[in-house]
Amino acid sequence: MPTILVKSGGEAAMPEWQRYFADYAPGLDVRWWDDASVAPEAVDFVLAWDPEPGRIATLPNLRAIFGAGAGVDLITADPALPKHVPLMRMGPAGATQRMGEFVCWAVLSLLKDARRVALNQAQAKWKFLDPEHTAPQAPVGIMGLGNMGSRAAAMLQGLGFPVRGWSRSRKDLPGVRCFVGAEEFDAFLSETRILVCLLPATSETRGILSAPLFAKLPHGAGLVNVGRGSHQNLDDIMAALDSGRLCGAVLDVFETEPLPAESPIWAHPRAIVTPHMASLPSRRERAEYVAQAIADLAAGRPLANLYDHARGY
Repeated sequence: MPTILVKSGGEAAMPEWQRYFADYAPGLDVRWWDDASVAPEAVDFVLAWDPEPGRIATLPNLRAIFGAGAGVDLITADPALPKHVPLMRMGPAGATQRMGEFVCWAVLSLLKDARRVALNQAQAKWKFLDPEHTAPQAPVGIMGLGNMGSRAAAMLQGLGFPVRGWSRSRKDLPGVRCFVGAEEFDAFLSETRILVCLLPATSETRGILSAPLFAKLPHGAGLVNVGRGSHQNLDDIMAALDSGRLCGAVLDVFETEPLPAESPIWAHPRAIVTPHMASLPSRRERAEYVAQAIADLAAGRPLANLYDHARGY
């Protein structure tokens, strides 16, 4: 019987993981990450979000590593990570739908000044607001046109937003004006009224959401970051919000998570902070996805959504 160690949701989540895996992979032995009764050589798979550095390297017969989320930064940060073992990012269909829903909510929140509405409600203030733009007047620019970016683009078009997209390689998406590479980046930004970041974490994208980029957006643009915390410079974002360079920001990811209580972005009147929730599928969806991947591996079929160490995503 193959064995999988799970480190996602804490030990209290194990009965739920075991119940769902029993539905989709009844022959799989599902154990908590720190179960001392499991010998390292008996472990075939791991499902983890933030494994401690060096731990995965102690499992000599590991056949695959499954990230518990779309991002695997906390796994690849391990210098001892065995790179010959396939690393699969979480990507069930439900994740792309959830991301599209979140992006639409975030973009509409900026369009309708939802943060100011919430602050007024908290103070029992009945204050009329007059949003400047409607969706057709507010082009949305998506940085990163993978599965999640493509789904978000289609859903935003359904709401009437013109959508622009920027990516590393040329993409062709229905109804989306696509830009590619450094040579087309400024043109992409120049008419983007709400910028959505869905880029992977690479050395090239670190700190990309900072003052130089904001200066290339139309004055008063909005920002949504659902990519990685490493993309954003929080000091630059707050300065841009204070000056009006940005009208508002919805931030779902941070370099330090949970976001420390003392961070000033929590209380900023033009920022909406969410707890890295944009596309996280349910445990049932993730168990089904991993179970299918294990079946594919056993049948010799290629794994989908594999992390490429050379590209960094």
